[in-house]
Amino acid sequence: MNLTKYFKKFFSSSQASGIILIFCVLISLLIANSSLAESFQAFLDQETGTDIFHLKYSVSIWINDGLMAVFFLLVGLEIKREMIEGELSSFKNASLPIFAAIGGMVVPAVIYTIFNSGTMYGNGWGIPMATDIAFSLAIISLLGKKIPNSIKIFLAALAIVDDLGAILVIAIFYTDQIHWMYLLLSFGITALLFLLNFLKVTKIIFYVIPGLFLWYFLHHSGIHATIAGVLLAFSIPTNISDTEISPLEKLEHQLHFPVSFLIMPIFALTNTNITFTNEMVSGLTSTLGLGIICGLVLGKLLGINLFSLLAIKLKLSSLPQNSSWKQMLGVGFLAGIGFTMSIFIALLSFKNEIEIQNEAKFAILIASFLAAVIGYFILNLSSKKSFSEEE
Repeated sequence: MNLTKYFKKFFSSSQASGIILIFCVLISLLIANSSLAESFQAFLDQETGTDIFHLKYSVSIWINDGLMAVFFLLVGLEIKREMIEGELSSFKNASLPIFAAIGGMVVPAVIYTIFNSGTMYGNGWGIPMATDIAFSLAIISLLGKKIPNSIKIFLAALAIVDDLGAILVIAIFYTDQIHWMYLLLSFGITALLFLLNFLKVTKIIFYVIPGLFLWYFLHHSGIHATIAGVLLAFSIPTNISDTEISPLEKLEHQLHFPVSFLIMPIFALTNTNITFTNEMVSGLTSTLGLGIICGLVLGKLLGINLFSLLAIKLKLSSLPQNSSWKQMLGVGFLAGIGFTMSIFIALLSFKNEIEIQNEAKFAILIASFLAAVIGYFILNLSSKKSFSEEE
């Protein structure tokens, strides 16, 4: 009986998903550097699905573009709820993640360019712009109730804006071709979803079915399909009532467990399979490695906090409720966990250049690890201090 209660408590804890995610990262790295590496990669590259309607993709694409769209749907639902009735309901609070995300994209790109302008690595300027929303939220979840919810919501909103920015960068600068017919169909489906909201349609199924078509059209347009999850989330109706449960809240509740304990672990397991080589280590001291590490670790920190400070000084924004600048520094580091989106941009930046891709992957891994550890400890120390002061 006690064991059952223990596991119930474990799986209801926000820290549990973060612990499982980190465990999956370690398992994936072990597999990638063992005799199972080739067979595991072959499994990820294996195509599955149907040729009908061009829906045959590799396992990794189904995970990164399909399952992660569900993750973005959940985060989008949480952001919308906070915008309607929570921490982001005021303009000053809602605007801060936008300004912070802009700074967190611009400054890292500038730092990378300073290192690599005029070199063979110059095209990789978009690599340190990205924040891995799944891993950054997993790390901050390990702190549990030590961190105010406003800081967690700020990081989630910042990461979504950051990822949308990264998707736009990919679409404009790294996509070979945009298929405009599919993009126009995506706009049409999005308009339909918001029309359903306007007409006060509350049955979730009437949003989910068009949402599937939205994913399909976006995927075929050449734009990263996970944006479909965010667009769908913002079309789901909600309310400010404390007594009536809205469709948004129902869907949010239904998605929490599968996203936290199935989708995110699978994502971590399949995206951390990096096989280490000697060339990777030597690549850390190249301009490529230094540009990525300094861009993600220092660039994110400086960009997010400088732009946040500027927005607050101009009275356009305000700090998240019950937060401090020390906690903002911790968030700035956590946003430097670029990982999968950064790796994705690295692959697009250096097509058919496997050695450069591997060096970039390792630099991203090291930068993300440093950002995660430093950010976690800063937030942990700041939370201990504020907790003792409140006592």
